[in-house]
Amino acid sequence: MEEALNSTIDPACLQEPPLAIDVIKQLDLFGFCLYAMLTFMSCVSLLLYLEQCVYIYRKLSYPKKTTIIWINGAAPVIATMSCFGMWIPRAVMLTDMTSNCYFAVVVYKVLVLMIDELGGTNAFLERFSGKTFKISTGPCCCCCICLPRVPMSRKMLFLLKLGALQYAILKTVLTVVALILWTNGNFDLSDLEITGTAIWINPFIGVLTIISLWPVAIIFMNTNSFLRSLNIVPKYAMYQLVLVLSQLQTSIINILALDGTIACAPPFSSQARGSMLSQQMMIMEMFIITLVTRFLYRRTYDKLPSEAHDNNQNATVALQAALVEHDV
Repeated sequence: MEEALNSTIDPACLQEPPLAIDVIKQLDLFGFCLYAMLTFMSCVSLLLYLEQCVYIYRKLSYPKKTTIIWINGAAPVIATMSCFGMWIPRAVMLTDMTSNCYFAVVVYKVLVLMIDELGGTNAFLERFSGKTFKISTGPCCCCCICLPRVPMSRKMLFLLKLGALQYAILKTVLTVVALILWTNGNFDLSDLEITGTAIWINPFIGVLTIISLWPVAIIFMNTNSFLRSLNIVPKYAMYQLVLVLSQLQTSIINILALDGTIACAPPFSSQARGSMLSQQMMIMEMFIITLVTRFLYRRTYDKLPSEAHDNNQNATVALQAALVEHDV
């Protein structure tokens, strides 16, 4: 029965992803136009990012400028790697791993940016030390509303930073391990057997991802009201959007390809075609995110007022409102 089934399947559907030259040979006019447009989008994303780096480097002070440069690079780097993966299908695993390692650092940098916007570690602790922080936030504990509020301290801030930093470090280490195993034929994303290495490494990376997102969400949920003048909400939304598109969307497409839902189209097998569609969608999405992110970060911010200044300003507003009410 299995031999009869295999005899009806195009042999190309059971082969490795095609070489770059094979991809070029099978392109028709529409395919050439599509690949040229997507390549143009990824190049424009990269050029806009480089120009943004020069602007930020000149306008902002250290260390905030390095943090913003890292965060701004998430979408252009993913778009560039997706372009390489689109033209060279056999390199998709390498390009995806490179993008994921870069984004692992971005997760930590987003947390650092929010602390820097509040004046740095010392100013952050002066403002929030002793105040209780809500920790029942996503992605770990959004359903656990009964969790107690935790007082902010230097130790607590260190643990939050460590929780985000561990993903950047361990993700890179596990990627190197996966590449070493792949060269020896021991790492295959399509191998879902219990004896395969991918079935152990990938879920562990997923757990590390969730753990790293939790500290960032805690800081954002408890400080975003102080940073609204700096457009922190749309900036955080762009970071979340890159996360969903680069991680969740890619995982869903890969699962559909492994299940055979995405049909084979020679010279692309189901998995190779799923990867190709994922790369093409990613380029368009990251191009739009690059434009939006460039707009959000395209200015130099003044320092936030201190907490005492905030209290004085609130008291002044309340006094003026009372006077108006008295006059009426």
